[in-house]
Amino acid sequence: MTSTDHRLWALAWPLMLTNLTVPLLGLVDTAVLGHLDSPEYLGAVAVGANLFSILYWTFGFMRMGTTGLAAQAWGKRDPFAQVALLLRSIVLAVGIGLMLIVFHKPLISLGLTLMNPSPAVAELAAEYAAIRIWSAPAVLCQYTLVGWLIGTQFPRGPMVMLIIANGINIVLDVFFVTVLGWNSRGVALATVIAEYGAALIGFAIVLRRMPEGQRLTRALIGQVSDYLAILQVNRYIMVRTIALLLVLAFFTAQGARQGDVILAANAVLITFLLVISNALDGFANAAEALIGEAVGKGSRRRFRLAFRSALRWSLWGSLILTIAFVLGGRWLISLLTGLEEVRTAAWQYLPWLWLLPLAAVWGFLLDGVFIGATRTREMQNTMLFSALGVFLPVWWLSTGWGNHGLWLSLIALMLARAASMGWLCWRYTRQDTWFSQS
Repeated sequence: MTSTDHRLWALAWPLMLTNLTVPLLGLVDTAVLGHLDSPEYLGAVAVGANLFSILYWTFGFMRMGTTGLAAQAWGKRDPFAQVALLLRSIVLAVGIGLMLIVFHKPLISLGLTLMNPSPAVAELAAEYAAIRIWSAPAVLCQYTLVGWLIGTQFPRGPMVMLIIANGINIVLDVFFVTVLGWNSRGVALATVIAEYGAALIGFAIVLRRMPEGQRLTRALIGQVSDYLAILQVNRYIMVRTIALLLVLAFFTAQGARQGDVILAANAVLITFLLVISNALDGFANAAEALIGEAVGKGSRRRFRLAFRSALRWSLWGSLILTIAFVLGGRWLISLLTGLEEVRTAAWQYLPWLWLLPLAAVWGFLLDGVFIGATRTREMQNTMLFSALGVFLPVWWLSTGWGNHGLWLSLIALMLARAASMGWLCWRYTRQDTWFSQS
């Protein structure tokens, strides 16, 4: 292994461990609810969780944009820029989170209308959402804290922060659902408590990471124009994220229209997609930090070495995940649900899961490269092309295939992202434009 490989792994393994706690929580949610006497609880949490993925990850730039900007400030060795970015991003996170709470009723109602689950699932999902919304300020603060810690190359911070919080969440999940019998309400309440716990742990870690000699001044807090500048830089990430999440919401809604069993089966398989994305994102997150540092330093050599190392290890990771799902997919599905009809349906669509790691790995890695280089407009444009120009046409042409057509369109989206972002990456490297207008 080269020195760059060692640096990548030093950043990646805590982030991989951190990221894997997220789908682990989803696995526990699915397993706890999947063994109840009705698929409606599992479907309700699938719909509700997907709704909050859209709602919260609309503001995912609080994590991704913060990482790229913090990494470049780290590369320039600019402590003022590091602290100012953190404080201003936290102010934005709290403000946006409070606004989501104020306007949550029409937002949730619109989301459930668009996703169109069955009446029984819709009622349970609305109950779940009314509880989950109270975690909004904590979630957005977490995004900012995690992004800043990754950008300043302290991956153990997010690891400690999220592992402890998700551990609390898992324990509360089991207690609220299996002991108290609160079903989907218990899952929602456990998540809210854990989100605030994670935010508090994150603040404690960040305070210990403040650059020495940097005192809190009025200049750090900044003016309105400084906050508008952060939002302007990250607007492309927001549009890109909305497009991706709408695709996933559309996927869930189309599954719901095929019945509660298909909805629940897709929820089980999408849980594995979260495992794939969060595992491979460890390398992408490490690439964000190393690429951002290289851009901040203006070092083309560091950029090239970081990219090659992240690509090599991402491909190995996707191959291992593919083998794992081919050999153990049926057993994993059986582990998550005891409902025979859901289990049988999920087995039927399992081959699509085998294709996911190698189809998705390219987009995950290139996201890390483009975020680190703050090439956010390109991320937006390639996602819009992939969603509107590939995903929707493929879905429309394959509607006669039912749920198989739905999974085909998702694979096509991932391949389109890989092709379009890969072409831009090749072009910028050939023209040596990564370091201009970043």
